[in-house]
Amino acid sequence: MPEQIVAVAGGVVGGILLFVLAGITAYLLWKKFCLLSSYEELNGPVTTTPAKAILQVQSSSETQPKSTRRDWINLVNEEQVQEDSDPYVIPQSGPRSSFHSLAGAYIVGTINPELYKFPEDKSETDFPEGSIGRLWFSMEYEQESEKLFVSLIKVRKLQPPADSCSPFVKIYLLPDERRYLQSKTKRKTLNPQFDENFVFQVSSKMLFQSTLKFLVYHVDKQKKHHLLGQVTFPLKNETLTADSKLVVWRDLEKEYLEPPSEFGDIQFSLSYNDYLGRLTVVVLRAKGLKLQDESHAASVYVKVSLMNHNKFIKSKKTAAVLGSLNPVYNETFSFKADETELDTTSLSLSVFQNMEGDKTHLLGRVIVGPFMYTRGKELEHWNEMISKPKELVKRWHALCHSS
Repeated sequence: MPEQIVAVAGGVVGGILLFVLAGITAYLLWKKFCLLSSYEELNGPVTTTPAKAILQVQSSSETQPKSTRRDWINLVNEEQVQEDSDPYVIPQSGPRSSFHSLAGAYIVGTINPELYKFPEDKSETDFPEGSIGRLWFSMEYEQESEKLFVSLIKVRKLQPPADSCSPFVKIYLLPDERRYLQSKTKRKTLNPQFDENFVFQVSSKMLFQSTLKFLVYHVDKQKKHHLLGQVTFPLKNETLTADSKLVVWRDLEKEYLEPPSEFGDIQFSLSYNDYLGRLTVVVLRAKGLKLQDESHAASVYVKVSLMNHNKFIKSKKTAAVLGSLNPVYNETFSFKADETELDTTSLSLSVFQNMEGDKTHLLGRVIVGPFMYTRGKELEHWNEMISKPKELVKRWHALCHSS
């Protein structure tokens, strides 16, 4: 009986061990099967890109039109610019790679092309009220040959006395008023385009004492010449070289159309700064002077004197211009003058000619000031200066010999 029990117990234990071994075997086989199936998935057909195909893709992107490429460069301020593309083309929306999606997150705005435009040239559109025309020219100076090259470019917005206009231009190099160079005549146009070149022979010493003068004329059907306007341009403050061409435009002046007075005329500007108590005089030019001696190259200058109650306070004078009936100065002088003294203050501008032996000859004088000293245009000029503080008021005045 005990032997039978031992045999049964041994059979049960053996059956349990056999079952456990079968289970372990089954688990190992299942695990191996799972691993084999995963290897099969990884070793399945994978699309590879050969090196030649990669080169083809790169070359195709380089030949792609610039308007469709989107190569972005990150900036420090988190804005972006589109490299090698049209700045006015907005990138089209669509699927992007992870790099493009990340780069797109940095876009905070677009570049305004208006900020990068050059300033617009308004010299042909902005004309002052009462304009009678504008003239463009250029200059360069060749030191070795002592030649001044002047290019007459164009004139715009002429105001002729008749419906049609056939303009031409005379060019002088003052103080020589006897010789001039003349452009071709342009038929039936208010905006002539000349593009003509002229040469003046002048030494470097005399260059900065010279003044260019342009006279614009209209030729009518009877072949008569009518002066439309004039431009004067002093060279004393200009830097002229053969390497750089100086391009200038100036408005035509109509004051020159008026005939000169008996002893000539002088043009100057007045300005008063009530805050600083400063009276400023800008001596511009004179015209139609009656020189005492024209046989030699006499020089002419202007003396500006400040007076109070007919008492001399202070005087200043311009540089002398050699031998010209129409000298150009463009010199500025300032005087201290309290606002409470303007009713008793006056200015005297006297034009003198240097003579031989250190002598001078008075060609004419004009006095501007309040009602106590002046009348007419001189009083109007003074009152306009006071009514427009800090503003330059420019006028012509006739010279006279009276005190």
